[in-house]
Amino acid sequence: MALKIYTKTGDKGETALFGGKRLPKSHLRIDAYGTVDELNSYVGLVRDCTADPETRVLLKRIQDCLFVLGSHLATDPEKPMALPPLHDSDVEALEKAIDAMNESLPALKHFILPGGHTTVSFCHIARCVCRRAERLTVALSLESAVDALLIRYLNRLSDYLFVLSRKLSQDLGVEEVVWVPVK
Repeated sequence: MALKIYTKTGDKGETALFGGKRLPKSHLRIDAYGTVDELNSYVGLVRDCTADPETRVLLKRIQDCLFVLGSHLATDPEKPMALPPLHDSDVEALEKAIDAMNESLPALKHFILPGGHTTVSFCHIARCVCRRAERLTVALSLESAVDALLIRYLNRLSDYLFVLSRKLSQDLGVEEVVWVPVK
């Protein structure tokens, strides 16, 4: 018999954390891990639109890390559970990729506007959702214990997504859309 996807336990506006504690679906913790899930979907979209095999592999690794990160946010901090860890090396992998991409990119002289190509725009959307996930996770850390590595990872990931959007523009042969103030 197939497992039913619906449980009906959330019909009154609550959901359960790993560990069993129930919270309103509007709770900051739920918003934080829900936004990480949204981010993971956008990273998958960028991966699906990207041809470079090396970038696709890293984007898949990022999705795996985001799933781990979300599971930590979705766990009741009063009932610690054995979860897959996020590692410093996951942040270092992002930094290494940023540095490698920056080697071939022109110096940044203007603010960059999202656009130029659909894939580039999707990457910018992922970056913005990442920033929101980071803000929500920081806010959560002010009221509950949150591993600082989760925040660091999200911060570095938004940097990676920005540089990736620039690299995608270059690889796709499209001009970056620069912001020039109207005078």
